[in-house]
Amino acid sequence: MIRFHNIRKIYGAGEGAVTALDDVSLHVPEGEIFGVLGQSGAGKSTLIRCVNLLERPTSGSVVVNGQELTSLTPPELRKARQQIGIIFQHFNLLRSRTVADNIAFPLEVIGQPKPQRETRVKELLSLVGLSDKINAYPGQLSGGQKQRVGIARALACEPKVLLSDEATSALDPQTTRSILDLLRDLNRRLKLTVLLITHEMAVVKHICDRVAVLRDGRVVEQGLVEELIVRHGSEIAREFFPRIPRPTEKNGVVFATITFVGSAAEEPVLTSLLRKFDVGVNILGGGIETVREKRVGRLLLELSGPDAVAARGFLEELGLKVES
Repeated sequence: MIRFHNIRKIYGAGEGAVTALDDVSLHVPEGEIFGVLGQSGAGKSTLIRCVNLLERPTSGSVVVNGQELTSLTPPELRKARQQIGIIFQHFNLLRSRTVADNIAFPLEVIGQPKPQRETRVKELLSLVGLSDKINAYPGQLSGGQKQRVGIARALACEPKVLLSDEATSALDPQTTRSILDLLRDLNRRLKLTVLLITHEMAVVKHICDRVAVLRDGRVVEQGLVEELIVRHGSEIAREFFPRIPRPTEKNGVVFATITFVGSAAEEPVLTSLLRKFDVGVNILGGGIETVREKRVGRLLLELSGPDAVAARGFLEELGLKVES
């Protein structure tokens, strides 16, 4: 649905030039939620603004739904932008307009007749759970309600792509979860492709199918979240499970770091190990997280006894990711 090919964005010229994006290539599959993770200054906001050409890349190409946006005429680009909704960190609602009028604003811009606008607004308010706020003003809403209005407004023209620019970073944790749950529901129900930028790993854990890590304007890694979690040396893996210090090597002791995803996290792995082998098992550290309703975990084990090496091999046979 979205493809970036070798995107560069440079602000200024000469010695004062700043490279915000440096040879960025990304592929966002249709119908997925794709997260771009990075700290302040990494280039995230510039990247998401390049999707709808609010920022025009210095070089490279942007393809959305099969259209090369950088080659479109101004009227063609305006039409293409109707298929790209965006929600913002600070909501950007018009304070003098009611909730209904805020949501209807994009439909006014494209010239949709008033009766159709009113019908569409009611549909969208029902979709985001705010039917009772149709005549309220932004100043009468909580932060989470304002963001729901922002989401409804972004969906007004029935876009195929939804961009989320740090849309939950101004919200408390409980409200953040409710907004993320809404985005996941809309993704599934409307077959929306969602590209979101965030500096919070919790957002990636909760809803992202794929993620790219951006640093100093460059993509340092990208892929399916579940694959990156178990990839040796992955930054995502380190963020999920900080390195566990290993004790000094001992004779007759085998160390094994095991990573398990999905159904493996529910299996009594260590119980099976103790029943099958003459081995002692000491858990030196680790943890279990929930990623998009699936459990993932990492444990550092100390295996001792005559069957320690065989026990380590058994863990690999079970399909677990095992590192020495």
